[in-house]
Amino acid sequence: MFSILEAFGGKLSRTQMQKLAFIFTRWQEKKAFDFVPYRFGCYSFQLNQDLQALTTRRHLEEQKTNGYTYWYKLDKTSYITQLRQMDRELLARLSKKFQAANPDDLIAYTYIHYPYYAINSTIAEQYLDKDQLERVAQQRRNFDAKKLFTIGYEGISLEHYLNKLIVQDVRLLCDVRKNSYSMKYGFSKSQLSHACKQVGITFLHLPELGIESNKRKELKTLDNYRTLFHEYESSTLQQNHSHLLKLASLLERYPRIAITCFEASHTMCHRGCIANALKALPNWETPIAHL
Repeated sequence: MFSILEAFGGKLSRTQMQKLAFIFTRWQEKKAFDFVPYRFGCYSFQLNQDLQALTTRRHLEEQKTNGYTYWYKLDKTSYITQLRQMDRELLARLSKKFQAANPDDLIAYTYIHYPYYAINSTIAEQYLDKDQLERVAQQRRNFDAKKLFTIGYEGISLEHYLNKLIVQDVRLLCDVRKNSYSMKYGFSKSQLSHACKQVGITFLHLPELGIESNKRKELKTLDNYRTLFHEYESSTLQQNHSHLLKLASLLERYPRIAITCFEASHTMCHRGCIANALKALPNWETPIAHL
């Protein structure tokens, strides 16, 4: 972020910052940030969060002028020289190609070259011709068949997580954590709910299907997990059967649903137990996939 700001004179609008960071990271072998298709194209919640944090620490300054937000680099340190050689070369390429580009130029470029990230754009028609809009439309995932998914956020970014949902056309995300809180950015209830809304996914918290936090503290072996899940299936799921039925009934309104918790693997998470309990319901025919 500092290096991009530095390469572009120490001042960029919010749109320029997002688009330039997006293009730069697309060129990287290991991407520093992930992005989602947002209402104005590619967007990184994490990037924006980092910019806000750096503003709070007075490394950057945020100014609003004529309805636009700009970031100013206050830190006088030169960060370009600290980049890896490959990233310095990519930054030089970015600067050469886009130094004179305005926000509209950058929006158009990202929409044309990365059409997936324009699928939720509310302004695409201002920048693209008919053929280009068709390429964007071809990137949209629309499935009519009912399907239930499970997904964990361990080890992945908020944006990577959301893209996994988007490409499966998930309409409803059901958070089955008892306490919808996480130290990891983006996955506490308010943050996750907001992010889902921004990409067209409805969010619902079902704490009744969660496991009490104090029961998860001593999970060190597979046997610990087996014991926990056996207790969960024989107590919590039995006592909250009505909430399991509620989850099943939501498929009539939202044919593509994902249930979520923390662990990367459903075999190490109670969402796997929920999926098995749903599969065991009378007349259950909906396919289940683990993302």
